[in-house]
Formats: sequence, C-alpha cells, structure tokens
Amino acid sequence: MNQAKLTRLNRLFAHPSGRFCSVAIDHFIGYQRGLPDGLTNLIQTLALVAAGTPDAVTMMKGPARTAWAPYAGRIPLIISSVCFTADDAVMQSIARPSEAVLLGADAIAVAIGVRGPREGEYLKILATAVEEAEPFGLPVIAHVYPRDYSSTAAIVHDPENVMWAVRCGIECGADVIKTPFTGDAVSFRQIVATSPVPVVAAGGPKADSLEAALRLMLEVVASGARGATIGRNIWGASDPTRALLAFKAVIHDNATVKEALRRAGLQVEDAQ
Repeated sequence: MNQAKLTRLNRLFAHPSGRFCSVAIDHFIGYQRGLPDGLTNLIQTLALVAAGTPDAVTMMKGPARTAWAPYAGRIPLIISSVCFTADDAVMQSIARPSEAVLLGADAIAVAIGVRGPREGEYLKILATAVEEAEPFGLPVIAHVYPRDYSSTAAIVHDPENVMWAVRCGIECGADVIKTPFTGDAVSFRQIVATSPVPVVAAGGPKADSLEAALRLMLEVVASGARGATIGRNIWGASDPTRALLAFKAVIHDNATVKEALRRAGLQVEDAQ
C-alpha cells in the first residue's frame, strides 16, 4: 500500500479503538417521492452532524463543493460516486476519483447492488473506480448491497448473501467494504474474519427508536467489524448531534446503550 493511501486510511480509522463512526448524507436518489425531514436542509444537517464530530462524512460531490467549506480539514470527507434505484432504472457513476481528490476527500465510496441481473455491470463500476483511484492513493470504500430480486429487489441481510457481497468487494480490490449487518454478532464475525480489508456495517433502515439502533450497534462492535456508516438513524433522529454522540460511545468505547445515552445527554429510561 502506498503512503498516500495509508495516510488517508489512517485519518478515517484514527480513533484508538481502530473503528470508525461515519455519517452518510448521500441518500437523495433513493427518495424520489420526497426527501425525509433530515435531508431537506443540507446546510442545517451538516452543521448538526459536524457538531458531533464524526470520524467521516459521506456525501455527493455537489454538496461537497458548495456546503463543505466550514468543515474542510476538520472532518474527513468521503465522496459518494454512484447512485442507483432499487429497480436499477438509475445506475450511474457520477463522480470520478480525480474529482474526489480535488475536493480534498480521504476516500471515494462506490455503492453497488449484487445478486441481480445487472451484477456484472455493478462490479465493473467498482473495479473501474479502484483502477482510477490507485494512481492518486485514494482509498475506495465499496458499499455492497445484496438484494432479493424475487420481489422488489429489497436489500437482504442473511449471512450467505452478505458473505457474497463482501467477497465481491474483495475481488474488485476495494480498500474498505461496507455491507448490511446480518443481525447478530456470531454470523457477522464469521464474515468479517474472511476479509483481508476492513469491513464496516451499514446503518440500515430507520430503527423504531435510537435505543434499538444502539443495541444493534453493540452487536456490530461485538462482531469485530471496524465500525459503521450511519445515515437515517442519525440525521433522522430528533437530535442528530446527540444521536451521533451516542453511536460514538458504543462504537469507540464499547459503552452500553444506557451509558451511551447518558454520555450524549439523552433520556435513559429503561435502556440496557
């Protein structure tokens, strides 16, 4: 690994825990019938997220050009480069590694779907990004989502398909792989153990409560994964800054849900 890539990866995984807690605000293409409240005002959302000091923020190149300046150099930036819809009607790479470097990014994220009729095209997108990023020493984070095409191409979380997703990222040369969590530490640990590169969990759908999302994150940490990238369970929370602080307490400090909520200044109630 060249020194430029190592430097950028070290920024992402700078915490002594060896894990990272990043926030993704790159979800726009998935909400074609209106944006959720947490994504409507990007300037406000960024301010709330930045106040919690995430280990990185993932966003599309447009907002990075127009809204990231107050945080440049303070928080690692990951440029999201691919947008696609569940039915694959949209499947495009909209940012190049060279653009990410010019924006000061520490990595480029490439989201792909696998286990479908267009899997080969997705793998080509990822492999091409890896090839183009290498001369810049720019890490590629593969966001690999296995899907079930027997119904609505919904993302699936069973160990066999998640293992396939991780292997696809490995084979294409990704430096970090983000994939759906299987739901329990034992099965995810078996998958993480097979990967020569860091595996992080996707934050997943909006949980019923912050407590529920934190309990799931405890399992992610117990699996040996290198952290998580979280979206709607942070920017969709009533207080995104405090939600992020709670996630950081779990991911970095192995805090219980009750302790994480307390550290974040949130009401504990019956959390464990």
